[in-house]
Amino acid sequence: MVKMLLHGCNGRMGQMITSIVNEDKGIRIVAGVDKFFGKMDKYPVYEHISECDKAADVVVDFSNAAAVDELLDYCLLNGLPLVLCSTGLSDKQLKRVKDASKKIPILRSANMSVGINTIMKVLEQISPALAEAGFDIEIVEKHHNKKLDAPSGTALALADCVNESLHKKYKYVYDRTGRREERPKNEIGISAVRGGSIVGDHDVIFAGLDEVITLSHTAYSRAIFAKGAITAAKFLAGKEPGMYNMSDCI
Repeated sequence: MVKMLLHGCNGRMGQMITSIVNEDKGIRIVAGVDKFFGKMDKYPVYEHISECDKAADVVVDFSNAAAVDELLDYCLLNGLPLVLCSTGLSDKQLKRVKDASKKIPILRSANMSVGINTIMKVLEQISPALAEAGFDIEIVEKHHNKKLDAPSGTALALADCVNESLHKKYKYVYDRTGRREERPKNEIGISAVRGGSIVGDHDVIFAGLDEVITLSHTAYSRAIFAKGAITAAKFLAGKEPGMYNMSDCI
């Protein structure tokens, strides 16, 4: 049985993972970490990860960017695999993650759902042909009014997927306020909507002359992300150091 340390256990995603793990005989949570301290029924919770002394096989993180540096220190010190799901990381933090993956296995994904990762594979195939045909590319993401970062990590991951297939020729534009010019061809517009209780909605729009192609994904429950994280945790436990993604374990 895989033993998990859940970083960010008292957040919405942490609670969802806890609920699903309780019904899974192949994995269990041995401890949780959350700055909003509150004891869970099934396992002890620590306010700081440095206080945790429970043996684990893998760490699953659904916290926030501010906690990632201390998390990486802990995983490196203890040689623990890390499923890193927090978004909004700085360039400096991303470099740290890459460097850390040389010593421990890290699976990083802005979105843990099978659907989003399937769309990414499709985007790699179709983006070059549509860009060559003159289609403009826009991404619109929608989330609940409690989400802190914008645009979402998933929207940026989708944009990166498109741009990498186009040899990184495109620039990202988040705001066109004050611009009075025709839309440049070499940009990807990324727009964020925040409101209500929207779990997650992403549209990748290819707008051409007299036709539009839209790839859409709608999450109706956080359970899809929790299930993906649990699948990733089972996959990553015992792996060799390196950078992994959801495509490796789907």
